[in-house]
Amino acid sequence: MAEITVKTIEDSATWESFLATHSEANFLQSWLWGELYKKLDRPVYRSGFYRGDTLMAVMLSIVEPARRGRYLTVPAGPITDWKDQHLNRAIVGEVKKIATAEKCVFVRVRPQLEQNDASKQLFRELGLRSAPMHLHAELTSQLDITKTEDELKANFRKNTRYELKQAKKRGIKISQTTDAAAIEQFYELQLQTATRHGFVPYGKNFLQKQFEVFSDAGKALLYSAHTAEGALIAQAFVIFYNQEAAYHYGASTELGRKEPGAYLIQWQAIKEAKKRGMTRYNFWGVTRPDQTKHRFYGVSIFKRGFRGDDVEYLHAQDLVINPLRYSLNFAVEHARKRRRRL
Repeated sequence: MAEITVKTIEDSATWESFLATHSEANFLQSWLWGELYKKLDRPVYRSGFYRGDTLMAVMLSIVEPARRGRYLTVPAGPITDWKDQHLNRAIVGEVKKIATAEKCVFVRVRPQLEQNDASKQLFRELGLRSAPMHLHAELTSQLDITKTEDELKANFRKNTRYELKQAKKRGIKISQTTDAAAIEQFYELQLQTATRHGFVPYGKNFLQKQFEVFSDAGKALLYSAHTAEGALIAQAFVIFYNQEAAYHYGASTELGRKEPGAYLIQWQAIKEAKKRGMTRYNFWGVTRPDQTKHRFYGVSIFKRGFRGDDVEYLHAQDLVINPLRYSLNFAVEHARKRRRRL
């Protein structure tokens, strides 16, 4: 069997052509996600793994600064055939090489592998360990949207169908935009939502640059729901990439507790994803059904009302580069996780 060689991929066409043939690939391994982090002045690596002239795997990795030490992330990747042991070893060797050159303390990977004993064993054998914190959403709700609109609606929970009817009855209006200036309002709304639910909001610069990168490529929309009188109810930042549309961020006003605008936003986004020929709609992170006291329990009930299937990815895995500094990082992150009740 031919050896695996690693090359830096310099053109988006090669990268995107490969991801287009892998239905599991989402926007977190896209060329655009790398462009976002370049705009944020992060070192970005796009590694291609070849057997002969054939591209076998790709890996987007990003260096993140932190006061307790730099670390390398591989979000929702690499995109590869995990049954190929030669390829697996080449990938681990490459992340070690990059992390060492960048003086990183560790590498954190959250692959597109479902959580099960086999995937856990695979990463143990590759020398990685379970991370103290998540990297991106791990338990998600994903809806198969290949069915007709009538079939989808018929399968929604009774309460979801009722709220959609109420939204129409009350004259709630949905608008959408690709204008990055609209993120200013979304950011302010996110701050209000974060205060109510007790989570740490994303920075305005991160949200704005992310929306710019994806909306300029025709792959992101910001939806807004207003009452018939023009009052803002809720907003949603949705990314359309490969075979999946992702409800990446959402925010709402106090009015959102009384008016069903968020339901109508999701239905509009689902219909848009169908028009674009996508096969699934990812509502992103949800809590476990028994976590009734979790701050996102109510949001999770809302998302599950559209009757998607729960898909749980392997928990983030760490490859330790600097054991001494990693032990400090582990202690800090573990304490943070407990404090935030994550």
